[in-house]
Amino acid sequence: MSGSNTMLKVENLVTFYGKVAALKGVSFEVEQGRIVTLLGSNGAGKSTTLRTVSGLIKPESGKVSFCGEDITGKPAHELVSRGLVHLPEGRHIFKDLTVLENLELGAYTLKDKRERKRRLREVFERFPILGRRAKQMGGTLSGGEQQMLAIGRGLMAAPKLLLMDEPSMGIAPLIVRDITSIIRQLNEEGTTILLVEQNAKMALGLADYGYVLDTGSIVLEGRGAELRSDEKVVKAYLGG
Repeated sequence: MSGSNTMLKVENLVTFYGKVAALKGVSFEVEQGRIVTLLGSNGAGKSTTLRTVSGLIKPESGKVSFCGEDITGKPAHELVSRGLVHLPEGRHIFKDLTVLENLELGAYTLKDKRERKRRLREVFERFPILGRRAKQMGGTLSGGEQQMLAIGRGLMAAPKLLLMDEPSMGIAPLIVRDITSIIRQLNEEGTTILLVEQNAKMALGLADYGYVLDTGSIVLEGRGAELRSDEKVVKAYLGG
């Protein structure tokens, strides 16, 4: 899957949690303009991979390149201003701040006030409900609305690459459909997405390409449609 338009390249990543190797030499690529998914059961190393890529955890060894530059171990805030934005599992919105304040925090690296206003307007156009609830505390929103707020906050940083960790977790099935179409729309508008998702059917329905992680190693990869119709994958990871 290698090519000149590779946006993210991860090579032989080894990451420890305490004395345990959570990632054991993980390598994969994300091409510009694609949706790529990382699949696997709980504890396979999916979230650790995202956290290592986005600078929240320093790897023991290996290399992460973003837009052709080595970013291994660089601090997370520096990567945000380069366009690599991580939406963590569990949404992590600030419940005691208003919707508006949460969104403004997403653009904290941006000095240009007019550009910040423009981005805010775009988020409210995409998620009208957030516009209507701008003055409400984040904690008063439903799970689905909090997820939209988390995505909106990520978009305030104008991401080139969006790392999404379990966006469908704890959300009603009807809202999962909305989130799915939001992800597809963001991608069609030019955002590259690396998606970690327990809901493998949803993820493979969206993804151009997928990698399957098992206890810290990639055991399988292929086009989204291929993995979806592969009996081994369905049995092991899609609850089939």
